[in-house]
Amino acid sequence: MDLLGALFEADDYSIARQVLQRGVAAIFLVAFLSTANQFPALLGDHGLLPVRDWVSRLRFRDAPSLFHWRYSDRMLRVLAWGGVLVAATLVAGLPQLGPPWLPMLAFLLLWAGYLSVVNVGQTFYSFGWESLLLEAGFVVAFLGSNEVAPPLTIIVFVRWLVFRLEFGAGMIKMRGGPEWRDLTAMFYHHETQPMPNPVSSFVHRLPAWFHRGEVLGNHVAQLVVPFFLFAPQPVASVAAAVLALTQLWLVATGNFAWLNWITIVLVFAAVDDRAFRTVFPFLPGGAGEPSAVLPAISPSWFVVLVLAVTLLLVVLSFWPARNLVARRQLMNASFNRYHLVNAYGAFGTVTKERYEIVVEGSSAEDPGDETAWRAYEFHGKPGDPARPPRQFAPYHLRLDWLMWFLALGVRDTRWFEMFLVRLLEGDRPTLRMLRVNPFPDAPPRFVRARLFRYRFATRAERSATGDWWVRTPAGFYVRPVALPGGPRA
Repeated sequence: MDLLGALFEADDYSIARQVLQRGVAAIFLVAFLSTANQFPALLGDHGLLPVRDWVSRLRFRDAPSLFHWRYSDRMLRVLAWGGVLVAATLVAGLPQLGPPWLPMLAFLLLWAGYLSVVNVGQTFYSFGWESLLLEAGFVVAFLGSNEVAPPLTIIVFVRWLVFRLEFGAGMIKMRGGPEWRDLTAMFYHHETQPMPNPVSSFVHRLPAWFHRGEVLGNHVAQLVVPFFLFAPQPVASVAAAVLALTQLWLVATGNFAWLNWITIVLVFAAVDDRAFRTVFPFLPGGAGEPSAVLPAISPSWFVVLVLAVTLLLVVLSFWPARNLVARRQLMNASFNRYHLVNAYGAFGTVTKERYEIVVEGSSAEDPGDETAWRAYEFHGKPGDPARPPRQFAPYHLRLDWLMWFLALGVRDTRWFEMFLVRLLEGDRPTLRMLRVNPFPDAPPRFVRARLFRYRFATRAERSATGDWWVRTPAGFYVRPVALPGGPRA
């Protein structure tokens, strides 16, 4: 192997490249699909927080987006479905069959398109996994195609991304609430997490020693194992397997959009081809089989471009690296307008009790008639106590997530005020985002929002009533309100 091959080309990570490119593209597909389905109702021309109003107060250089030039719901849908199409070709591996600039161009189109969405998405796109997807999409764009070997610098940088993601989350927890240090966080988490799934209630009822083991295992996985991603093989592959297994546990017990799935994809940057073939001996090119045709030497333009991008990413790493050791560590922070090389972390504190806001409507002339109130039901968040939690991840239910934050007492409630207005207007795009609209024929005269404390039903309670949740009233979040002049047909 010549000097270029030794320092730049990672021939033994060809399978990892396939997983990284196709996996990240699959997450982009889900993200653009979610955008096509939800963005117009949330942020469109008649949305809860219209993009037109937002960009009129924001400079392009502060938040680059195509929608500074022009916004329409049709243009948004063209962008979103175009993203779905480009992502689908990458999942199928078609651009990877061409020259190295072809998958690069496809990923950069996905990155630029989704950046345009995130930078005008306001609170509905303020989640850490939006930045994670943008950073991952930009980085894997420079992995090249099947014609060249994967660049070693990009493979290593993806590991650095996983390190920041995991170690940053671990440090956020150690610097956060005492429940992480006394190993009691999981006594509450499965019940109070944003969107439990069907397994959450079962795991919540497991004994205390198991939950303490969950927290201890989390600390080892996030504070110790990430360092071994940079160790020689096969240690790095083992570290990646440990991280993937911990993420699969989170997938099995909750709904965190695509956070866990993209993390699982990214850890494969530490798994070499030998480790893959050890676990999956049926893969081609293993021991005793004819060697596959080696990729051509990387063209000079590709080498120069990848090294320049790597240098840029290393420079941008200063701020998140400093954040990892800062006393006041930032959580899910971007240090530049392009969402490259970010800081990550979540759940520095765990909520001990679960509160839910239940939105109700009434068509009675008297809002004091309690028999006339009917509840709107959301797809993912708890509502009807008899309805079991569902699995939605990696799909992102943005409205449901913000309802969870709303019950925690967030200050920015403009979107919720407009949500209540849209219910009183009978706005169809808004109503399509809900699972149950109890007023299909005409909008209600009044709406209100009540606060309830929710907890999982015990085995005995569930056996007696069939309910998954037990809830108790905790007052009003919004007392009955109506449109001026009454309901609109």
